[in-house]
Amino acid sequence: MNFALLHLFGYEFAPRYKDIYGTMSRSLYGFQHPSKYGDSILNPIRKINTKLIRAEWDNIQRIMVSLALKTTTQSIIVSKLSAYARRNKTRQALWEYDNIIKSLYLLDFVDRLSLRQNVQRVLNRGESYHQLRRVISYANFGKLRFKTEYEQQIWGECARLLTNCIVYYNMLILSKLFTHSERQQDSDRMELLKLVSPIAWQHLIFHGRYEFYKAPEVIDMEAILQQLMHRPIQ
Repeated sequence: MNFALLHLFGYEFAPRYKDIYGTMSRSLYGFQHPSKYGDSILNPIRKINTKLIRAEWDNIQRIMVSLALKTTTQSIIVSKLSAYARRNKTRQALWEYDNIIKSLYLLDFVDRLSLRQNVQRVLNRGESYHQLRRVISYANFGKLRFKTEYEQQIWGECARLLTNCIVYYNMLILSKLFTHSERQQDSDRMELLKLVSPIAWQHLIFHGRYEFYKAPEVIDMEAILQQLMHRPIQ
């Protein structure tokens, strides 16, 4: 029910579909009987039960208010609805509403190249983030040396913290470079900076010996920025 729940809170669930034709043939719904659409390339598999949605709308709103006030969680709501009989009207109504939002998204996904490109771009960023986490987590020659689940959790949280620090470090540099280029009206450099990923790590060294007992040296960000500002575009 991700399409319905996120839509009711003002968000859009935007997954990517590899087999879009197969997905459309299984998941496209309409407000009329499929026979009313003639010989269209994309036809709905059945008509949406709008009467059921109207009849259960008050119950759906109660669920949304509970989620908004954080008196319950989405997982609890879904588990409770899943525990009911299959013919539970509230759950069926939520499914029907979910089918509406999903069908609209599928049609938009097919029709708009920009949407497909944006979804793919976001997925690529997510994959790059996980790749960076894996690079950071590589230690002890790739062997995970912890004995308990708690130690494993600490390992994961430390990797996430370091990953976010790197992303912040990159974003700080890129933001200041973009601001400087904007002041200089350097449109070429501004366009180039838009293509640089904040999750890049080619400029970082992860391996080596670290000493935490010495006084830390503060990174001179201004010196780094001055060097980058005067570096020619390549």
